[in-house]
Amino acid sequence: MSTPAPSSVTEEPTLAGAAPGATTVAPKRRTGRWIEHWDPEDHASWEGGGRRVARRNLGISIFAEFLGFGVWALWSIVVPQLASAGFALTVDQQFWLIAVPSLVGATLRIPYTFAVPVFGGRNWTIVSALLLLLPTTALVFAVQRPDLPFEALLAIAALAGVGGGNFASSMANISFFYPEKEKGRALGMNAAGGNVGTAAVQLAVPLVIVAGAGIALERAGLMFIPLAILAAFLAWRFMDNLGTAKADVRSFAVATRKKHTWIISFLYIGTFGSFIGYSGAFPTLMRSEFPEMTLSIAFVGALVGSVARPLGGIIADKVGGAWVSIISYAVMAIGAMGVIQALGGGNFGLFFGSFMVLFIASGVGNGSIYRMIPAVFRAGVHTPEEASRARRAAAGCIGIAGAVGAFGGFLIPRGFAVSTDLAGSLMPALWLFIACYGAMAVVTWAVYVRRGSAIAAAGI
Repeated sequence: MSTPAPSSVTEEPTLAGAAPGATTVAPKRRTGRWIEHWDPEDHASWEGGGRRVARRNLGISIFAEFLGFGVWALWSIVVPQLASAGFALTVDQQFWLIAVPSLVGATLRIPYTFAVPVFGGRNWTIVSALLLLLPTTALVFAVQRPDLPFEALLAIAALAGVGGGNFASSMANISFFYPEKEKGRALGMNAAGGNVGTAAVQLAVPLVIVAGAGIALERAGLMFIPLAILAAFLAWRFMDNLGTAKADVRSFAVATRKKHTWIISFLYIGTFGSFIGYSGAFPTLMRSEFPEMTLSIAFVGALVGSVARPLGGIIADKVGGAWVSIISYAVMAIGAMGVIQALGGGNFGLFFGSFMVLFIASGVGNGSIYRMIPAVFRAGVHTPEEASRARRAAAGCIGIAGAVGAFGGFLIPRGFAVSTDLAGSLMPALWLFIACYGAMAVVTWAVYVRRGSAIAAAGI
């Protein structure tokens, strides 16, 4: 049996999934590390070397996605420091700088998903890692020029959105490497590794920029440049392209015609959108509401939200994703009410603790919503043909919901900005978020839990 080649091979590795004793010949030789035939469902081939190849690609993918999330979140921790660097920005302008990377990143998620089958997972990981040099070097230039027009600063912040697109291409690539029975765990590790990048950058930047005398804000960008180059090198040296990875445009087309795609996308705004939105806004909110507190603890929110994501999936496997999601929305509403109380009384402990509740509940909700997707599309399936269509629709829904949900990272900071501008307070925005969580909980119950609904019997 042919087994995948060790990582030292730089031309075409031997191919997984070949018949015992066969010599696999690619129909067309391509330069670089291409595996033209890959079948992770072939048990013998998977155990004979396929798993090793998949794990190698997963490890580098996690690192590259980790950096992507870090760059995506970079302005969330840079913005609160801009005043110390001589910038005079309004509250509205600060929240624009925080929000626009999420807007760009969410928009890029769909095209990044299709980049993997077109260019190859290894090749696109190299490109996407090198693209991180654009926002980081531009940030180094911008933060040293307090006289830079706000429009130019906003355009430079928008470049950080390329880091948000990395999630989609990384998840798409890893999904091709693993068999169905191991795909959930691999994708969960990949997603969690990326999400932790948000916490890491919020921990590292406040420490790096004050190393030595004064504040050197340009170091926030400089620290990523060698890491992005390292990620590109590792991808070039050790990752593989799969010739069997094909763009399934039909899955997206099928998914767009399903009402559950749009219901789940709406629900995912409340969980993943909240995680990204609060992660971006939290350091600035801390600095504006409690200026005496150090920003070095702001990373904790993104960290606990990232860790809670796989926990949400595990709990949902036991009790059902719909109920876990409903409870998550309820807890998020309670957390937002706690923030309102904290702001009214100037209580930092309650403010910080309430935000931790928001982060944990949003992370749990991320895991439960993702667990719901395959269950929703499997409901009512009776034939192999229906099962095949359901899998395609679920795959398309995952891509669409991931992109739509990420727009929450734009909506939440902009909600805080508008609320502050119109009412001089964050409280109207928080009450609006609470109302949205209530609506999302009701929709989840009515569609997926309520006795008598078309899909409730499936135990979503």
